[in-house]
Amino acid sequence: MEKLDCVVVGAGWYGLAAAKQFHSTQPQSSLAILDSQSSLGGTWAESRLYPGLKSNNLLGTYEYPDFPMSSDDFDVKTGEHITGEAIHAYLKAYAANFGIYDSIRLESKVLAAEHIIEGGWILTIATPKQDEHKIYTRRLIIATGLTSEAFLPHFDGQESFGGKVFHGKDFRQNSDTVKTAKAVTVFGATKSAWDAVYEYAIAGVKVNWVIRSSGHGPCWMAPTHVTPLKKWIEKLANTRFLTWFSPCIWGDADGYRIRNFYHGTVIGRSMVNTFWKILGSDVLTLNNYDAHPKTAKLKPWTEAMFAGASFSILNYEQDILRLVQGDKIDVFVGEVDHLSPGMVHLADGTEFESDVFLANTGWKHVPTIRFLPEGIEKDLGIPHNPTEPSDDSAPPEDLANNHDLLKRADQEILGRFPRLKQQPVWNKDYVPLTQQKGIDSNDEVTPCKPLTPYMLYRFLVPPSTRFLRTRDVAFAGVITNLSTPMTAHVTGLWISAYFSGKLAVDPATAVDDEASLERIRYQTVLHNRWGKWRYPTDWGNKQPSFIFDAVPYFDLLQLDLGLSPYRKGGWFAEMLDPYGPEDYRNIDEEWTKKYGAITSVEASS
Repeated sequence: MEKLDCVVVGAGWYGLAAAKQFHSTQPQSSLAILDSQSSLGGTWAESRLYPGLKSNNLLGTYEYPDFPMSSDDFDVKTGEHITGEAIHAYLKAYAANFGIYDSIRLESKVLAAEHIIEGGWILTIATPKQDEHKIYTRRLIIATGLTSEAFLPHFDGQESFGGKVFHGKDFRQNSDTVKTAKAVTVFGATKSAWDAVYEYAIAGVKVNWVIRSSGHGPCWMAPTHVTPLKKWIEKLANTRFLTWFSPCIWGDADGYRIRNFYHGTVIGRSMVNTFWKILGSDVLTLNNYDAHPKTAKLKPWTEAMFAGASFSILNYEQDILRLVQGDKIDVFVGEVDHLSPGMVHLADGTEFESDVFLANTGWKHVPTIRFLPEGIEKDLGIPHNPTEPSDDSAPPEDLANNHDLLKRADQEILGRFPRLKQQPVWNKDYVPLTQQKGIDSNDEVTPCKPLTPYMLYRFLVPPSTRFLRTRDVAFAGVITNLSTPMTAHVTGLWISAYFSGKLAVDPATAVDDEASLERIRYQTVLHNRWGKWRYPTDWGNKQPSFIFDAVPYFDLLQLDLGLSPYRKGGWFAEMLDPYGPEDYRNIDEEWTKKYGAITSVEASS
């Protein structure tokens, strides 16, 4: 059996950054990066580069801190959104530049991961050219992401439909329909749905856009520059002064007590409400949804304050809202009842011709790997079956079902942030997709199945004694925000430091101290439970998703690393100068200077 020091599962933004940080800080350790796809990139793998795919971010805000994306090398200009092809090329160049490209093993699917109580994992791997085989790894980083496994339910009548029925993930494989189809149905209103509608419409294809009346509604879509200040939205979200307007449970990590005023006083909360009202109203005004009956149907159904990382950007060359007003796009807010030969039928009796049914029906957010021994998901802190609030039989390591801790966390969250008691009612008639008439699924895991949320310390590692003691597993990329490359870079360094026991604030030191262990467990519950109240539609009971809370999250991780979070060189700049990749460019060197290189003994301990 092959033996390795570290295996990273997943070669997207987070997997590559975690692998690079491990390799850079522990160059003497053996490493492999396994990915089930035929090319690296995760969401930006070649097989997923559907027509017109671009980043929400503009050039300069979507790059790793220590590997700037230049216009000369990656076919993108200042002020432009980045094409999928450019991002894929950039990720390949990143892997090659930092010496991890040759460690990538493509078309290698990890089927199972069995934990050894003394430390380490035995992985069962399947490849096209080889029977299942096993690898032992001392450390395991799961970076499979949240958009790896598409969820496509069954629609009544789809067998007789006669046209293609596919998930948005497979748009690339079905891109010929942009040229061959006369009429298509796009189901859903996520950013991927908007992208598909746009590509079909500019190609002259008739688009029937169906948005569930019992669903979440359209995602927030903003121009690149918002608020009366006309600032990039990704820069607004990373401006420290503006992060104070978010009721953030870990916000105290930035050291500014003004948060207490904003969220703990009537006057402060009034200012907070005004900020979010201005942000939301500005987006609605700029988009001018009410200018036409069809665009009015695309207005988001939830408040801007409560929108997480589904908050997206209008990154199209043509005005998509003007296209919607034309005759190539019809918008229906209703329910799909069934399909028939060449037809889509809605529950209200509406029917229309269609050659294609493109479904944007979500993702399975649980890792597809089978973790062993059975029941270990409770120790790992990954989603599993919930218990009733009256059930107090959950073991201590099952934090997600510890209802006393959950109740205590709720009391603290709502006590510190009374504004969160006023939860939005984004759809009083909401029905989970798989409970809708005409739609069903036999899949074991669906986006609608009730599961516990992730319960990871710092959203990275299990806080159970079993895994704190062995320091042999981490999860990279269960977080979504507008700052993916920066988050991947900082969390990657944190994970490597944790593995080697070189964190200034190290959760593993609590293993033999019950009081310290209880504090870590409660903080884990507090941070994860907060998402239920702060981002009920995007985070809810699933996984971390936040926007205006990324900078204080980076602050928290840097304090753990023993580094200063203040990187602007002055109080005024610290408040008003947006944080970007360039501000975290030297954290590896700062950390190495503080702790020295990791020795082979430390790496293997």
